[in-house]
Amino acid sequence: MEKERLEFLRRCMETVCPSGYEEGISRVWREEADRFADRTWADVHGNAFAVVNEGGTPRVMLAGHADEIGLMITYIDENGFLSFSGIGGWDMQVLPGQRVRVQGKAGELIGVIGRKPIHLLQEEERKKVVRMEDLWIDIGAKDKEDAEKLVSIGDPAVLDYGFALLRNDLATARGFDDRVGAFVVLEAARLLSSMKPKAAVYAVATVQEEIGLRGAKTSAFGIDPQVGIAVDVGFATDTPGMGDEKKRVGEIAMGKGPVIARGPNINAKLHALLVDTAQKAKIPHQVAGEPRGTGTDANAIQLNRAGVATGLISVPNRYMHSPCEVVHLGDLEHISRLIAETVARIDGSTDFVPA
Repeated sequence: MEKERLEFLRRCMETVCPSGYEEGISRVWREEADRFADRTWADVHGNAFAVVNEGGTPRVMLAGHADEIGLMITYIDENGFLSFSGIGGWDMQVLPGQRVRVQGKAGELIGVIGRKPIHLLQEEERKKVVRMEDLWIDIGAKDKEDAEKLVSIGDPAVLDYGFALLRNDLATARGFDDRVGAFVVLEAARLLSSMKPKAAVYAVATVQEEIGLRGAKTSAFGIDPQVGIAVDVGFATDTPGMGDEKKRVGEIAMGKGPVIARGPNINAKLHALLVDTAQKAKIPHQVAGEPRGTGTDANAIQLNRAGVATGLISVPNRYMHSPCEVVHLGDLEHISRLIAETVARIDGSTDFVPA
């Protein structure tokens, strides 16, 4: 990946933006989009938009959700310890002992998630999965009054993990689900800006996907696209212990290219166009069967208004909803190129009505 593109990805991944608190990534994303888009803006919900060839036909929406799972401060006790709830779905075994970045009223604070030491747990307690109400965040406050100078009820937090490169073109970060999707759709729009597409291309960094596809619903309603392509992460099954999972979600490997979904959530002709484009452009790709509505922005886009011809492309992802998710940089480049090459083939005469 080119150094400039890698640095933009790093900026995206270092930004804190749990669901409902996406202002930071909206600014980062729109600042980058301002370099090539016809115009950029944000809506009242927090979705960020960049349009290329506005006025073209048809309207194509490219969506990647920018929010990540996080925590929310819900209570401050007399000693200044912070209770919290989850924003989005957590594996509770991940949380004890983690460092966190709390977005407080006076700026960002470092805290740690505390729990009773294992030495003091009764035998039965050790066998149980930890409950969120048995954990707390320690910011080093002297007491409640001291904590309340820095933190308010409703402040968000994330685990204190940043972006880092691994070997063989792999990268790790918290929040690849799915800030990397927001990165990819903007990269696709950037490529399209020099390809003179017939379609109007609306790239959207959607919000609040982790709590119910909320941003995709509102942004799709506003754009009213005829075609939509969502980019999310998908389960890589190339790690130990995933033998049985291959039967459920497919054989998906890192570095083997975009995962193109097929099923009732997906328009059959758009799926065929994506696969045909990948083959003609010699872009490596994988296919995954999705036998029902997916838990992605593609579901919300497909059901918008009178219906949208919708596709879903996934980034193979290891360790989803952990602080150390892993993706392959080559996959990101291939997905951006696949989307751009596909959209460049779409014009006002392209028929997506199933035969």
